[in-house]
Amino acid sequence: MSSSLSGRTVLVTGATSGIGYETARRLAERGATVLLHGRTPEEAHAAADRLVATAGVDGARLRPLAADFVRLEEVENLAHAVVREYPRLDVLVNNAAIAAPERHTLTADGNEISFQVNFLAHYLLTTMLEPALTSDPGGRVVNVSSALHRTGAIQWNDPQRVRRYSRLAAYAQSQLALTVFAADPRVTAVSVDPGVCETGLLPLYGHEGAPAAEGAQHVVRLCDPATEIVNGAYYDRSERVTPAPAATEDRTVKRLNKLADLLVGHIA
Repeated sequence: MSSSLSGRTVLVTGATSGIGYETARRLAERGATVLLHGRTPEEAHAAADRLVATAGVDGARLRPLAADFVRLEEVENLAHAVVREYPRLDVLVNNAAIAAPERHTLTADGNEISFQVNFLAHYLLTTMLEPALTSDPGGRVVNVSSALHRTGAIQWNDPQRVRRYSRLAAYAQSQLALTVFAADPRVTAVSVDPGVCETGLLPLYGHEGAPAAEGAQHVVRLCDPATEIVNGAYYDRSERVTPAPAATEDRTVKRLNKLADLLVGHIA
């Protein structure tokens, strides 16, 4: 089957399980070169091997890469490695995510762990990959977000949630930030809620979810250059809907960028 994804290069974060893995599988099956990101080299290589063994994907189309998003230095190293090897990147799928833990947890970088893994690491990665992300038609960033972003608020004076921590509020803040970031004018980006799926995040949502492959379909559709997108658009599965009001405010986008630049210690 000829595909508009054939010959494209896509980086998928959190590609070793769940929606990320299924997204990588579908992209590779349709002829894309997939940079498979995992937390450790072992996890990334194991995911690539599994795709070759079970999905019959051509191993030459897969490039396992590793970075633990709880360390921003590893995110920077990942970005440098990608730019060095793939000076032209068609799509970045910001999918890696963790459920906020029960107890307030800070990373070594001093950030609340879900805010860093789900948002700040992707912010840093995206800004560093900006030169490689092609402006050719179809070049884009796809942020895998969640309907829970609507319940979130960015605590500007306490983004690390030191004073009052609730895991759901922390997770929602990370998803709202990721959704707001899609409206950043520096790269063409959209966000998508893939629906509640059987992944490691399921406990935040309830007990039943659709298969991860179903959620991945909605992500892959947005990676496809044949799908026209508008910067900052938000999708509920395959339908474009209005995100939380904050996600469309210019002022909020600028304010978030300022905060993120400060927290990642990176002057873009």
